[in-house]
Amino acid sequence: MPSFWKHVNAVLQRSDIILEVLDARFIEETRHSEIERKIQGSGKQILYVINKSDLADIPTLQIIKKRLQPSIFISSTDRLGTTLLKKKLFELARGKEVVVGVVGYPNVGKSSVINALAGRKAARTSAESGFTKGLQKVRISPRIVLLDTPGVFPRKEQAQQKYALFGAIDYAKIKDPELAAIRLIQEHSKAITSYYGVDGVGDVEGTGAEEILEGIAKAFHKLRKGGQADLEATARMILRDWQTGKIRSTGS
Repeated sequence: MPSFWKHVNAVLQRSDIILEVLDARFIEETRHSEIERKIQGSGKQILYVINKSDLADIPTLQIIKKRLQPSIFISSTDRLGTTLLKKKLFELARGKEVVVGVVGYPNVGKSSVINALAGRKAARTSAESGFTKGLQKVRISPRIVLLDTPGVFPRKEQAQQKYALFGAIDYAKIKDPELAAIRLIQEHSKAITSYYGVDGVGDVEGTGAEEILEGIAKAFHKLRKGGQADLEATARMILRDWQTGKIRSTGS
């Protein structure tokens, strides 16, 4: 991890503009407090790039857009918003040659954003968090160069359940997956119960996230010996489907 921070600090120093890539489903959770403090201290321009917007609740995004400025909503997968992002970069560059640093948590889609801007597979991508290991340089126009960085966590932050929600830690590696899945169900119960076809479970008055998790386990026959619900296996299934974008946020 220290070597990753060495790359990030180098990019922050060399860049004229910083793109902080955020996950549209968890915008506040993926704002990187340590990196933002460094950017503010340097006085450099920051542009919030809210990725995976095709997976998020549109009314919620519209509210956030009004207070988080300057920001651009994109989907690097569907190539939505890429033209607007390029236009904003040219506007901020003001005709000068600029270096643009791309930073954020692991697995928010930094390399995918770069590839969308470049119009080709210029940066290596993977669903595995922490895939980008070092600094990558990509020219997207004669005057604009992007610098990709490995995703890093704030050094004093310990939040495994939060990381599981946006894939910064892979669903197969997260400790206490049940706790992460329960939090996800609490925040997105309608989307999850609808995806797994157990809407009736979530509609029962007073039904909690734990009961919904157990209901999904039984519906998908994820059972231990004796017929008890296998909550760990079910939780990992939910986290997998969420991290890979199969479940789309529709609000709670």
